[in-house]
Amino acid sequence: MQTIQSFKKYLFYIILFFFTRSAHAHFTGDRSYVSGSSSNSKDSILQPVRVHPDNPKCFLFRGKPMVFLTATEHYGAVMNRPFRYERYLADAAAKGITYTRLFLLFRELQSAQNPYSTCKPESPDYIAPFLRTGPGKALDGELKFDLNQWNPEFFSRLDKFLALASHYGIVVELTLLSNSYEPPVWDLNPVKAENNINGMEKIAWPDYITMRNPKIFDLQKKYVRKIVEVTRRYDNIIYEVCNEPGGNLQGNSKNARPWEVNQWQMQIADVIRDAEKDMPNKHLVAGLEAYNDAPWQQSSDSTFRGLKFDIVNVHPLPNTTYRGKSYYMGDFMSKQLKLRELLNFCLATYNEAKPLNFDEDNVASSYKDYEGWTIDRKRAWVTLLSGAHYDIIDFSIINYSETGTDSSQKYLRTWFKNLSAYMRSIDIVQAKPIANWLKEKPDHLLAAVFAIPGKDYNIYLADERELTDKDAGQPIRGNIRFDLPEGSYEMRTYSPETGLYSPGIKIQGSKDLQFYTPEIHGDIVIRITKIN
Repeated sequence: MQTIQSFKKYLFYIILFFFTRSAHAHFTGDRSYVSGSSSNSKDSILQPVRVHPDNPKCFLFRGKPMVFLTATEHYGAVMNRPFRYERYLADAAAKGITYTRLFLLFRELQSAQNPYSTCKPESPDYIAPFLRTGPGKALDGELKFDLNQWNPEFFSRLDKFLALASHYGIVVELTLLSNSYEPPVWDLNPVKAENNINGMEKIAWPDYITMRNPKIFDLQKKYVRKIVEVTRRYDNIIYEVCNEPGGNLQGNSKNARPWEVNQWQMQIADVIRDAEKDMPNKHLVAGLEAYNDAPWQQSSDSTFRGLKFDIVNVHPLPNTTYRGKSYYMGDFMSKQLKLRELLNFCLATYNEAKPLNFDEDNVASSYKDYEGWTIDRKRAWVTLLSGAHYDIIDFSIINYSETGTDSSQKYLRTWFKNLSAYMRSIDIVQAKPIANWLKEKPDHLLAAVFAIPGKDYNIYLADERELTDKDAGQPIRGNIRFDLPEGSYEMRTYSPETGLYSPGIKIQGSKDLQFYTPEIHGDIVIRITKIN
């Protein structure tokens, strides 16, 4: 009896030990207990987020289908020392945000537009992957970098960020490298010769995203391999090779053409895959073929078919082309809607066997007001109900205001919470966008229909008039007409603003069903679900 009691007592303490360890991991994000990651074995990682095997337009993460949706901070959560990313991630999780994006090396120049961006840290607060040692000062006034020494603060902060995001179930896109855009931005890069003690080549800034300079290219490969080696144990990450890669920059014939930048991208992608060659489960690699700068054209054909990217990252902009057709999806910071072009591009590329991710939509990001946020909301709904994924930068999230403002919480962030909850109610593996399903609808309404035919129809109706239209904002009324297979259905309306459904009415499937819509101010969803 004493032996049995001792065994029970011993078993109790074993269970208590593992419970408390597991609870500690739950509340602190201890990486040894989060999402199957372990510092002891490279083989212990769970299957990382991947393209869903039954539907290549969505993702599978921890056994569940996933759509990427975020109103994210400006990608500097790790590089910007004062930024309290714990507050940002907690709020993102509370809003149902599934995805966030993180720049690891690229640093933006402070400017009048969005001057407090997390991606524009004050020089003393910039945390790079490389250690500042001097001797001498870099162009930003701080000590020069030693590119042969890794910065422990950066990697500790990155590790903690990923562990906490993992705890919340948020996927992180790790953007490894970026276009430099102009000399003042290139001046901030640790790799520029004047900013380090390592004798890097002095180059023209467009050459940074090419293989033209052996020392810089070798340094990029070493850096990418290091990032992969220290992050690959996480199941909640994807890698992006380069943010906004471009060729023929400024129309200068001496600068690399898009094909040359694409060659460089594929070499970097090979480094990622080589660094994971011994991993049983490998991470997705995202990217987009290099755009042509002068004249501007952002092509996507080679990314969908040819280049070794698993995810197609597109920034919805003018003259984005696919199969010879141009789509005008909105000017940068223009406060335009361009919903129809957005919808048409998503529908045109839907049958391609890669996910489409609008991983940065900046058509209205700098407008921190009701109008700008309404544009973000409408573009997000159209994108997701067209089978793609969506990210905008929430410019209200800055240092010391990591959850945004009262207004952005009330509007933008709550609206994205509503959208996230709505998408979780849909079987996104089986649902698909259906073009021209409505046979009649009121003027000025765009319809994005995402449905499992005969079972669940999600009809998003949005006023597509631009703010410059003299009648913009006026309510819309009228009939919708459609065919519905035989059976009994419930029809309800849903408000993207309030997140509330109307009471349902029962209808019977038939040809040419016609209903008068409620008065529409902005947008509305009509949901029709089969009862039996």
